[in-house]
Amino acid sequence: MYAVMGVTGQVGGQVANGLLAAGQRVRAVLRDEAKAGPWIERGCGIAIAGSDDADALATAFEGTEGVFLMIPPDYDPAPGFPAVQKVIAAVSRAVEAARPGKLVFLSTVGAHVEEFSLLNNSRLVESALRNLPVPTGFVRAAWFMENASWDVAAARTGVIPSFLQPLDHPIPMVATADIARTIVATLQDQWQGTRVTELEGPQRYSAIDIANGFAAVLGHPVRTEPVPRDTWKPLFLTQGMQHPEPRMRMLDGFNEGWIDFEHGPSGSLKAATTLDSVLRRLVERSS
Repeated sequence: MYAVMGVTGQVGGQVANGLLAAGQRVRAVLRDEAKAGPWIERGCGIAIAGSDDADALATAFEGTEGVFLMIPPDYDPAPGFPAVQKVIAAVSRAVEAARPGKLVFLSTVGAHVEEFSLLNNSRLVESALRNLPVPTGFVRAAWFMENASWDVAAARTGVIPSFLQPLDHPIPMVATADIARTIVATLQDQWQGTRVTELEGPQRYSAIDIANGFAAVLGHPVRTEPVPRDTWKPLFLTQGMQHPEPRMRMLDGFNEGWIDFEHGPSGSLKAATTLDSVLRRLVERSS
């Protein structure tokens, strides 16, 4: 039995489906019982637990061969990252109590970087999980290719505003399907201590590559334009963010190159899914 958090999200759902396809039993961990129906129909066990509820998480983790830990993203963290600190405390208590066979956490490229940014969330989680009394695995995923879903509407107009700059600067990206496959394989493997897997796609991509990919799918020219750096903060505040600095520094890190894998491109696992194939699916899904 494997406990899978985040089954209603794009990665957790694929992890649960991958385990089921491999003949494994799955306990779907949800915050909302109303969303349990499809997983019950697929033969999954169900556990209702918030990511900051230690007692409920312990019940969810008990008797499992492994746990997939997916922490809800916090794109607007308050100073000191109090939300993730609360989750860390709850998960640590739950693992100490339940002692699952292993724990696999969806982390991120740049989780090892000390420089302040939004990705410090994952750095804090990794640091805490290393001290737990079970084997821990960190899958440090690159920038999600599916983030381009935010750009589909703009691509249809022919101009995509981009926070990735310079526009021809390639960064590591990966498809969520490849992330899920890697997590499924890791959960079913055996190791001791801590294992780190850094994962990206077959090549690196830039904002221009995204625009060109959309152009090929849509059949009309698509270009991209940089969003000026000095407009980011007022823009994010207008959009409702209260603490935009962590997100801004994350974007700076990708753009300036100090957010990358710990061992660089040569040390990362290369997945097969291309950006063009993901962009095609995003366009087809939005039609």
